Amino acid sequence: MTMHDLKPSLRLGQIINMNIGFIGVQIGFALQNSNASRILQANGADLEHLPLFWLAAPLTGMLIQPIVGHYSDGTWGRFGRRRPYIFIGAILTALALCLMPNIGGFQLYASALLMGAIIFTFADAAINVAMEPMRAMVGDKLPSGQKNLGFSIQTVLIGVGAVIGSWLPYGLQTLSEQTGWGLAELGGDAVAAAFYVGAVLLLLTLFWSIWTTREYTPKQLHAFHEDQGRPLISVAKRGLIASLWTDFKHMPQIMRDLGWVQFFSWFALFIMWVYMTPALAEHIYRQRPEDYPDAIAAAGNWVGVLFGVYSAVSAVYALFLPAIANRWGRKLTHGLSLFLGGISFLALYFIQDPIFLLIPMLGIGIAWGSILAMPYAMLSDSLTTEKMGTYLGLFNFFITLPQIICGFTAGWIIKYLFDNQPMYAIALAGILMVFASLLMIRFKENK
Repeated sequence: MTMHDLKPSLRLGQIINMNIGFIGVQIGFALQNSNASRILQANGADLEHLPLFWLAAPLTGMLIQPIVGHYSDGTWGRFGRRRPYIFIGAILTALALCLMPNIGGFQLYASALLMGAIIFTFADAAINVAMEPMRAMVGDKLPSGQKNLGFSIQTVLIGVGAVIGSWLPYGLQTLSEQTGWGLAELGGDAVAAAFYVGAVLLLLTLFWSIWTTREYTPKQLHAFHEDQGRPLISVAKRGLIASLWTDFKHMPQIMRDLGWVQFFSWFALFIMWVYMTPALAEHIYRQRPEDYPDAIAAAGNWVGVLFGVYSAVSAVYALFLPAIANRWGRKLTHGLSLFLGGISFLALYFIQDPIFLLIPMLGIGIAWGSILAMPYAMLSDSLTTEKMGTYLGLFNFFITLPQIICGFTAGWIIKYLFDNQPMYAIALAGILMVFASLLMIRFKENK
């Protein structure tokens, strides 16, 4: 029995309530992932420079998550330890979602692309303020025996949010066409309306988690012997940067090993999010050069559906993850999931019919479901409550760094190595995810 097992087990309803906010967080992410390239290209971004705009997410995540994690570790007040940060992040993210589809309206002050970069950066910073404390709060509350269940439920709810966010524009457009209901009252088009609806849903779900979850007090955490008598609520006197650097140098070995797996997994995911729409536009929808605007629109609509499908698959798969991981082990479960995802990426290259693109989304959804749950379940067991927020924030480096590298290099690779054929980048994503799965062979899991 580990020290973590001294925490009381939570009821299923408590675990669900604590994670409900991830529905809203993922609605925000899904709206951005499915529509950012479309919004930016409509305002003048070209294929070569498109990934540079996507750098806002990893750059802000790399900066914000460790800082928020560090300070939330050292926070305690009448509203709790993590919940004040979640509340602030929710308000700011909702505001950013309302601004995103309107970047063209700021041209009196700056170019649409510049405002797009600013607003997307603001949105990513805000959503990270809400998300990192949510993950840390789950780690704080759950005993070791419920980690698989807790992070799997989190993945289910993330999948639900991603499906809603991905399908909102398509659903609202279809509803408008079939019922004659106008979209003018909600921004004039389905994309803008989807962002406004998403902002409301984000606030409702995050506020629900804040309202229904009670965090452990420092006295209670000491009683669980989590930190062997060390002070739980303290901010290092060395200062923020010095403290984070010290923690980074002394990160657990399991975090270092998982870092390489995360690196190649998230490199592949970033390629998909940035280039899936232009890849399908070129590979499937475009018949003549003058068809490109219509091809981008058609591909963008279908990508929203595809992203919703893989998100739905990840949610269903997450329901079975606790049983699978308990039977096969987290290491084998994650390795096989990544391998299936990599093969599915490669399969996209050989498909010409949009309907058949749904098939590889099954494998990508399985990989995505595992990526959202298994690394955090494996890592959180090796962390103390004192450093839970800090190390989960630092772990984000292995998610953001590959995206930053991809953002600076992918445009050059596609232009000079792939002859402006973004579908080759999707195939590269498959190779990288297969490699990530092979790295799990040498991974040593804590028992």
